[in-house]
Parts: sequence; C-alpha cells; structure tokens
Amino acid sequence: MKTIFINASPKLTFSASSYFLELQRLLIRGNTISEKLQSRNDYKRILDELPDTDTVIFCLPLYVDGIPSHVLPFLKEMENFCSQNTSRLNVYCIANNGFIEGKQNEPLMQIFRNFCARSGLNWCGGIGIGGGVMLNITRILFAVNAAVFCLRAVLNGILHGSFMTAEIAADFLSGVLILIFLNLGVWICIFRMSRVINKKSCYYFGEKYTRILLPSFVFILIADVFFTVTSVFKGGIFRGWLSRK
Repeated sequence: MKTIFINASPKLTFSASSYFLELQRLLIRGNTISEKLQSRNDYKRILDELPDTDTVIFCLPLYVDGIPSHVLPFLKEMENFCSQNTSRLNVYCIANNGFIEGKQNEPLMQIFRNFCARSGLNWCGGIGIGGGVMLNITRILFAVNAAVFCLRAVLNGILHGSFMTAEIAADFLSGVLILIFLNLGVWICIFRMSRVINKKSCYYFGEKYTRILLPSFVFILIADVFFTVTSVFKGGIFRGWLSRK
C-alpha cells in the first residue's frame, strides 16, 4: 500500500498542517511519501507519484471558508490526470482553522467531496480541526518545556549533586499532561482514521470534527492576546521568527 501525504499549507515551516500530517503519517503502514504543494513547480512531481498510489491525504488550512487559492489549480490538474488515467484513488483530508469550532471546515470538506465526484475518485472523508494555530503552538511550547526540564536537571546536578528532584519531574509532567489534554480530541480522530486506512477492506471514514480541548471563552481570550501581540511584531513571533521569509 502506498500513501501520499500532501502538505498544502502555504507556510514554509512550522505550519499546523505539517504537525497534523506527521502525526497521521506515524500511524500509517506501508510505503508513505510526504509532498509539499506550494506552487506549479510541485504539480508534476506529485502527479507522477499517483499511478501506483492507493491513498492520498491532503493536509491544509481553511482560508475564507474554502481551500487556499494555490490548491485549486492543482485540483484541476489532478482531476484531468485522474480522468485520463482512470485512477481510483482513496482521498482523505485533514483541515484546520484558527477558529475554535472544527465544524467551520465543513465547506472545505464539501469542496473535496465534489472534486472526488468529478474526478472519479473515492471520497473517504476527513478530519476538521478547530484551534489549529493554538494546537500547533502547543508543540512549540512542549519543546520549550522539555529544554527547560533538561537545563534545570543539569543545573541541579551541578549545584546539588542530584539531577532529578520531585519538583523538576512534577513541573515537566504537568506540562506533558496539559499537552495531552489539549490535543486529545485531535489525536483520537487521527488514530481512528489511521485504523480505517490500514484496514484496506473498508476505506470510508466519514467527516469528523474536533477541536482543541479548551473552553471557548478561554480560547477567545488567549487568541485575542496572541494575535494582538503577533500584529505588533508584524508576524515575527513563533513561526515568523523561525521560518524563512
């Protein structure tokens, strides 16, 4: 079984789509290939992989209640390619947005459903994720938490002769538990979709919607603060500092 993961986020690095794509890819058996879709230069490379492919999984953000503009012409090219080669690919989608409601991704799912109907492909469903930006930040914060944990352990070993204390372990464990809780809905959906893909006998997963496990009023407050700070630094925070311009 050959599965192609297409990261269609326009962001070069540290996108939420890349985070969800890698989580899903870890659970898929067989030959897996990860591709980036950002310009017309990527079309031929991706299309050349399709003839011996069983499953295609698109990972992309929701833009203005639809797909990013650079993805639409690729879908047209893929439709022509699949029609000419009578492909019967199984197509899935993992979509995310910055809103709290995963259901906001429903129009994007409809676009892929219609695309599959026109192309003669098997629409197998997907996952719509709310709070994708914040979920992506949790992995960055986890990396920071892990670095702080290692630094504290080393310093404590140098100063006191013991690398680990109950306080250091408890602080790190609390950070891990928070990460697990916030991502739990997404991880469960990704796990369930991977089971359907790996079964081979039945590929239809349906359209499932989930979100970051945070109360809406808390999410809105944090999001307001985050995007205010981001706008002040003109995007130069988290991903902006770490990505190529």
